[in-house]
Amino acid sequence: MPELPEVEVTRLSLVERLRGARIGEVRLGKPLRWPLGVDSQSLIGRRVLDVTRRAKYLWFALGGPNAAEAAPAGGLLVHLGMSGSLSLSVSAQIASPGPWDHFDLLTDRGLLRLTDPRRFGAVVWAPSPTEGTAGKLLAGLGIEPFDAGFTPALLHQRLRGRRVAIKQALLAGDIVVGVGNIYVCEALFLAGIDPRLRSERLSLARCARLVDAVKQVLSRALELGGSTLRDFRDAHGADGRFQLEAGVYGREHRPCPACAQPVRRVAQAQRSTYFCATCQRR
Repeated sequence: MPELPEVEVTRLSLVERLRGARIGEVRLGKPLRWPLGVDSQSLIGRRVLDVTRRAKYLWFALGGPNAAEAAPAGGLLVHLGMSGSLSLSVSAQIASPGPWDHFDLLTDRGLLRLTDPRRFGAVVWAPSPTEGTAGKLLAGLGIEPFDAGFTPALLHQRLRGRRVAIKQALLAGDIVVGVGNIYVCEALFLAGIDPRLRSERLSLARCARLVDAVKQVLSRALELGGSTLRDFRDAHGADGRFQLEAGVYGREHRPCPACAQPVRRVAQAQRSTYFCATCQRR
């Protein structure tokens, strides 16, 4: 599933090209997770004001048809689901949509296309990120990992009383967003914390190490263009490379890069967890 680094890499590959673009045509393919929520023809002539991100969602703020109309007038909230990706084609000859291409936004800067083999992605219109369907989807999300407010004290306070394993608490997304399975495994390894440790048992000192590890892992993932395990590509078709540097993720039975003991894998909430039993302590 595309996580925060992949979604941010996608945003960065789109924002400069699409800012100010005028929408000329909208094509809807097979239904996605939620309906668009507006007549697609009403989007024609609108301009893309900006592309921002909240957690794993992209917000395409739309304005009026004239460049001078800078006031936001709703927008499109996009989620890539389990296997989705956005591409931006500037070719004079646009390829016909395939069976997995479910949303096209043709602009005067190129064709933005959502491809999603599993159709868990979504494109929905809303008056603003805090209203309508967008407001409901974004409500209850945790803090962004690079926000100044994501501190050891905040993490420690939010973990109090939680009896689930620390990995599950981080994946839930209501404390901090964007730390998906590969990145939570790597952050816990870097912090030396066993992923099975019960959340409420983390000390403030260990929370400090974990906050720092989350930021380090996600920063490195952004530098490397995210992770490509199966389907992810940025809007220009480039693969991510973070998976090539993973210390434990996907390395079951291979030597830990720190102690050379074999990396272990266990299942937690139907997700594979990779860790080093020697380096990561309960």
